Amino acid sequence: MTEEKSVNIRYLALGDSYTIGESVDEAERWSNQLADFLKAGGIPTEVTIIAKTGWTTNELWDGIKATQITPPYDLVSLLIGVNNQYRGYDINEYREQFVFLLNKSIEYAGGDPQRVIVLSIPDWGVTPFAHGQGGERIARDIDAFNAVNRAETEKAGAQYINITPISREAAHDVTLIAGDGLHPSGKMYLEWAKLVYPAALEALDVSK
Repeated sequence: MTEEKSVNIRYLALGDSYTIGESVDEAERWSNQLADFLKAGGIPTEVTIIAKTGWTTNELWDGIKATQITPPYDLVSLLIGVNNQYRGYDINEYREQFVFLLNKSIEYAGGDPQRVIVLSIPDWGVTPFAHGQGGERIARDIDAFNAVNRAETEKAGAQYINITPISREAAHDVTLIAGDGLHPSGKMYLEWAKLVYPAALEALDVSK
């Protein structure tokens, strides 16, 4: 039986449209569904989200600087890069900016990389929005960007969750796509939250 903690866990979620939950209700955001899992497990969780649809790595940093944050946080998640890929930005520039944001995330987690969870970039090439835009090329680009963020995450000692395979299931299951034909539905975000949950428990040192 899990004993509920009296102090709220402070969770900072950094990202873009996938973290702010474009086209879904607030409760369906993957970060909020993760918080619900933690609460159900006896870990009250307070979520702070810094994310906006369309943000690149640089724009996320601008958003962070414009927000009054109060580290250290018990848990930090980072999911960023799809808009760098979409706009055709240089992948080496992405590496440099991603590493900067990852190091900032570790700093916000009190210097503990194990309290930072990085999510891979989902593949928007399987969505109705992407029809006619070259799904195979998009998939290759996404894989290349994810190879960068995964390598840098592992190098830093943070946790990495590969949600890209789940995003590709949308090619055969339209219920995983929101009404805008591009972003994930609450159903897909639930699957992301399920994947992240064990890593969050490990980060909070309550997995055993």
